[in-house]
Amino acid sequence: MAGGGWTHAALGEATGVDPKSVERWVNLGRTPRRVTAMKAAETLGEDVHALWPSLRQARPTRAVSAELVTLYEQRADVPASSFVELLGSARGQLDVLVYAAVFLHEAYPRLNERLKQQAAAGCRIRIALGDPDSDNVLQRGQEEKFGHGIESRCRLAAMHYRPLLGVPGVEVRVHGTTLYNSLYRADDQMMVNAHVWGVNAFGAPVWHLRRAGDGGMFDTYAESFDAVWSTATPLAEG
Repeated sequence: MAGGGWTHAALGEATGVDPKSVERWVNLGRTPRRVTAMKAAETLGEDVHALWPSLRQARPTRAVSAELVTLYEQRADVPASSFVELLGSARGQLDVLVYAAVFLHEAYPRLNERLKQQAAAGCRIRIALGDPDSDNVLQRGQEEKFGHGIESRCRLAAMHYRPLLGVPGVEVRVHGTTLYNSLYRADDQMMVNAHVWGVNAFGAPVWHLRRAGDGGMFDTYAESFDAVWSTATPLAEG
């Protein structure tokens, strides 16, 4: 402060605090709140941790998100019927972002009929499948050590969903993005299947989320779906 000609009053005004607070920082060694400390350090052109070393301590964080319902160590631990039941509960919005996820139709062969009924009742349904010819899908096959298996699964998934083309309220598209997570959304609930390099999706963790408010984990994944959806193209008729 002395080197820059800063008085208590001037620094207080620059950081939005009372001059008495600045005086306590200087004379009593008090530590301001982190946001205020960052602003003061920036104003003075100093490192915040050099001024207040105690701020190096990690801030407490919530151990569990309020939106986390259940965490599964791997998708294989989740009964396939749980995914089907979740999707079947959707009334207003149903979104699926995957490369293939053929286990859905294998577990519930009448899935398309169920989706048609939901669409007819006013549910908006969006299905985004992997483009079997895209570079990212081909790379995923190499990473999972399935070779061309992922491509064939994408084509099989397209065959499963193709009968839904033209059904009012149902859109099916293909995308070529890197799939960091497979998403299964039903209104304010979502299953998120994480992807781990070199591991097939059934061996990777799944978390079940329920939206609790704006800006949470649920919204992060929902916005990610929208971003991928904007790049996807309609599934071609076979």
